[in-house]
Amino acid sequence: MSSEKSTTDRESDVTRSFVALATSLAVGADIVDLLTRLTGDCARLLDITSTGLLLDDGRGVLHVMAASSEETWRLELFQTQRDEGPCLDCFRSGDLISAPDLDQQQRWPHFATAAREHGFASVHAVPMRLRAHTIGALGLFGERPGELNEQDLRLAQALADVASAALVQHEAGLTPPSITLRLQEALHARVLVEQAKGILAYRGEISTHAAFEVLRSYASEHDQRLSVVAGWLVHGDLPARVLLEGSTTS
Repeated sequence: MSSEKSTTDRESDVTRSFVALATSLAVGADIVDLLTRLTGDCARLLDITSTGLLLDDGRGVLHVMAASSEETWRLELFQTQRDEGPCLDCFRSGDLISAPDLDQQQRWPHFATAAREHGFASVHAVPMRLRAHTIGALGLFGERPGELNEQDLRLAQALADVASAALVQHEAGLTPPSITLRLQEALHARVLVEQAKGILAYRGEISTHAAFEVLRSYASEHDQRLSVVAGWLVHGDLPARVLLEGSTTS
C-alpha cells in the first residue's frame, strides 16, 4: 500500500472492505468469489504485494483456495506440492509465521528460491481459525524485505478470521465432522471454478485471470453463484461462447 495514503483514507478503505464482506456474508455470497475478493482486499489494504489463501480439506492436506495474482497462486501451489513453506508451517502450528527477508532464511530453501523467482522478497502467514480448529493459512507476500507492523498483522488476522467465518456462514456449534463437510464443499466449488476458468481461457484464448472475470461478470449479471455458473459450464449446460460473447474481455 502506498506510504502517501493518509490514515483517514486507509481507515475508510478498511471500513468499506469489512462492510462489503459483511454484506456478502449476509446475502450468502458464493464462497469462491468472496474469498477471491478478500485476498484482493488484503493485497490492497496491507503493506504487501499479493495474498494467497490455503484451505484444509479436512484431512490435513492444504489446497489453494484463492489468490490475488497468478504468481501468488503458483507459489501457494508450489508449497503444497513441495510440502514446504511458511503457510504450511503456519497451518500446522496455528501461529503467525514471519520471514521478513527470504535471502536470510534457511527453513524452506526450495520455497525461498521459487518465491524470489516470482519477485517476492518477504512473506508472512497468519492462521485461519474456527474456534479451536486451524483450517488454513493466509499468505502475505512482499516485493521487498521487511517486517509487517503490528497494525497490519492485526488487520491480516481479522481478515483471515472473516474468511474462516465465511466458510461456515451463520452456523453455530459446528462439530469437527460438519466443519470437514463445509471445507470439502468449499474446495469442490473451487475445483469447479478452476475447471470453468480453464475452459473459458482455452475457448476464448484469454488468460485465466480474464476468464475468471468473465465468469464472475456473468454470475453477477444473472444473479447466480459463481460456482453454480461454473458447474453449468463444466457440465455442458452453458456454452462457453455465451459467456465469451457477452464479455468485453479481449
